[in-house]
Amino acid sequence: MSTTRPPAPRGETAPSTKAEIDGFLAEMRARVPAEGAGRLVFGLDATMSRQPTWDRACHLQAGMFEEAASLGGLSVQLIYFRGFRECRASRWTGNPKALSKMMTGLVCQGGHTQIGRVLSHVRKSAKREKVGALVFVGDAMEERLDDLSQQAGELGLLGVPAFMFQDGRDPVAETAFREIARLTKGAYCRFDTASAAELGRLLRAAAAYAAGGRIALEDRARGDGQARLLLQQMR
Repeated sequence: MSTTRPPAPRGETAPSTKAEIDGFLAEMRARVPAEGAGRLVFGLDATMSRQPTWDRACHLQAGMFEEAASLGGLSVQLIYFRGFRECRASRWTGNPKALSKMMTGLVCQGGHTQIGRVLSHVRKSAKREKVGALVFVGDAMEERLDDLSQQAGELGLLGVPAFMFQDGRDPVAETAFREIARLTKGAYCRFDTASAAELGRLLRAAAAYAAGGRIALEDRARGDGQARLLLQQMR
């Protein structure tokens, strides 16, 4: 009996199976980032509470990678968490289409936040080789803020700013995200279903910083209010 899944309805993305995700990660491991490329870690909360804005956010996040490519190259590593302690990272890649495919294929699953594991992963990566920035998109925080603050402080000492983008208005998440951004000398912004388009501009501004540093972000800020918003916080 055939086990082939039926095609997804028009306009929808078929859920990724574990085998498909494993296959994508294996493909990513075979890729070598361009020499001298900026390096950005892109963290995603893929727990069930993100579902209402997930499809829209994935589309906008894909635009960030396209922006990075237009800036002359940016090596990106995707890390996401969902379900029961599932937290997985790809290898570094400069292929925006591959990353977009991964994100649009992910399906949200119930589970607790694992922001600490993301911060720990970035810290270890930055100790091996310079990381230009962390971009994180999430809507909740269910961990000890003191522990996250300690990890964020270590990232700050390593020179890795965190761009913390909050989906929604949860006050606990806002407090945590603002503190992580402050300790890393990064920036915090919030978006929701009514202002999701702003996320696209914010992500592009963060990509500009990771690819070209503060000068690139300053150049973008001349004509982009969202870039100016990030720049004003990075002091």
